Amino acid sequence: MNRVVITGIGALTPVGNDIKTFWENLVKGVNGIDNISYFDTSPFKNKLAAELKGFKPEDCLDKNFVRKNDAYTLYALAAAQEAMADSGLEGKIAGEDIGVYFGSGIGGFKTFCTEHEALLTGGARKVSPLFIPKMISNIAAGNIAIRFGARGPCFSVTTACASSSSCIGEAYRAIKHGYAKAMISGGSEAPIIPLAIAGFGNALALSPSQDKNAASLPFDKRRDGFVIGEGAGALILEEYEHALRRGAKIYAEICGYGSTCDAYHVTAPDPEAKATAKAISDSLAGLEFDASKTYVNAHGTGTKLNDKTETAAIRNAFGEDKAKLLHISSTKSMTGHMLGAAGAVEAIAAVLALKNGVIPPTINYLVPDEECDLDYTPNKAAKVDLELALSTSFGFGGHNACLAFRKV
Repeated sequence: MNRVVITGIGALTPVGNDIKTFWENLVKGVNGIDNISYFDTSPFKNKLAAELKGFKPEDCLDKNFVRKNDAYTLYALAAAQEAMADSGLEGKIAGEDIGVYFGSGIGGFKTFCTEHEALLTGGARKVSPLFIPKMISNIAAGNIAIRFGARGPCFSVTTACASSSSCIGEAYRAIKHGYAKAMISGGSEAPIIPLAIAGFGNALALSPSQDKNAASLPFDKRRDGFVIGEGAGALILEEYEHALRRGAKIYAEICGYGSTCDAYHVTAPDPEAKATAKAISDSLAGLEFDASKTYVNAHGTGTKLNDKTETAAIRNAFGEDKAKLLHISSTKSMTGHMLGAAGAVEAIAAVLALKNGVIPPTINYLVPDEECDLDYTPNKAAKVDLELALSTSFGFGGHNACLAFRKV
């Protein structure tokens, strides 16, 4: 079996449009949530989101490409380009040896809404011929492959909010079992549009708070829903010996992956947390570790059910004694919930925490919950000499994924 390492990372997030800014703002505890600026929210009960700030796709992408693609694809390619530049891999690997596993929970949601409106107001002839290739949820992966000549395995996983974690995990398996020497993996989402806010809001999934510092509250007893976010995360996974031979810098090694399904309910997590715990346990299989030197970047959405269920899953997977020693935080307190991009961005946060020995905080944590009583790194970053980092992701449909990383 091949060992798999991370040699490049790229991120486009509500707290930074590049890795350096993203990480600095996470450590500082910068809140990326604010009032929605993309459309008039006066008819909506939910008015907050975690939007990108100052991102201009024309600054890093061809103008014609920008015109022909949905925002989620633009986000994906921007993050992938940063990751590939960071890795130094471009031009140093044969096209058939590199693939792309890049996901999205929804795909071109804005395009779907825009073209449906065109159909209703102008008839069939007003629907753009680009509608389908702009909308479909695999097109970001396809465009990344085209950009970098990646002719190896290429697909897009859609497992709701676990999508990009699933992509990273399956990319890890592809390299581990010899199907590729390197993979561009991650996920992207651009869901801050009226239909999404209405849909998630009417499903009572979103926080109704209008105070940006009291809306995304993972593990806090006041939590009442998540805040929707947008962006993309990309990681370059590479076979260890291949990375060594070319002198690549290595951020961390992926050393485990778990993937399960609750098979319980379309939106609610299984309160017994058995399958969730198994995803975590599977990612830890065969590993020796010190729980006091382990970080868990939790899914931590700030919903009533998720956070107490995730706490139970962590206890079930690690055991009560080890669970109390873990360092846990939810960066969704700052980025909001980036849906299909969340897993990739949070995996990057976990890798950087491991590399730098700094755990980003769970901000705006004020009121402890007796059902969520582990160490969630409240409000201030913590310096810890870490040996292992995990990133958990859970999605509608009961999808669970957990990624494990260690120092090389």
